[in-house]
Amino acid sequence: MFLAIDVGNSNVVFALYDSMGGKWTNQFRLETKTTQLIAQLSKKLPLYFLEHGIRADQIEKIGFSSVVPEVNGILEQFCARFFGKLPYQIQAKSYAKLPVHTLRPNEIGSDLMCNVMAAYSRYAGPVIVVDFGTALTFTAVDQSGKLLGVSIVPGLQTAIKALFMNTSKLPEVELKLPDSVLGKNTIHAIQAGVLYGYTGLIKGMLEAIHLETGLKFTVVATGGLSSILKNLEGVFDAVDRNLTLEGLRLITQANLED
Repeated sequence: MFLAIDVGNSNVVFALYDSMGGKWTNQFRLETKTTQLIAQLSKKLPLYFLEHGIRADQIEKIGFSSVVPEVNGILEQFCARFFGKLPYQIQAKSYAKLPVHTLRPNEIGSDLMCNVMAAYSRYAGPVIVVDFGTALTFTAVDQSGKLLGVSIVPGLQTAIKALFMNTSKLPEVELKLPDSVLGKNTIHAIQAGVLYGYTGLIKGMLEAIHLETGLKFTVVATGGLSSILKNLEGVFDAVDRNLTLEGLRLITQANLED
């Protein structure tokens, strides 16, 4: 089995890939907060493995992508202790062996490279990955695998929390698309403004990228919140919540196959 560890700003995702069956089988999440991660790793992850009948010695390789450097050492030490092996950490030098490439490998997040690696490997042509995470990102690659650039805006949950934390009377609300673009109460008004607003933002950003580049892209959505905006049906050619994990696996494989 292959273990992917994807460290985001909000969560650390542990995912198992069955190499024989060729599919992702299990996923487990912990909060990224450094103060809680050590205790959670020691207690919750071994318990999860036990409950699902997975042995630590079944893990053959571990790939590791992180956008939160503060937790890297914690995770490496845990892997060495629990699995008896260190994870392969994806970093700038990892990209040299890939079909996708960037002129600034030190400036792009490993999560974004995982996204475009998986998407480009699958579609072999111009692709845009829209990742619904803590940040909402648009990453574009041309037909040769060259990274054209990235656009970053606050994610849906981040926008909701910003309203809640920076205003006196507005509550933090559930991410749920309301029936009307005009809210009938405070909660619905926030949901309508953020979610319908982001619908327009996403459509407008994709249109701008198409117009500027003149390319016909395959558009792939990923991330835990990619299914929230139901009214974007037809905008994306595919929605794949495992896209980052698949790219993580492919990049690790490309660097460890020698």
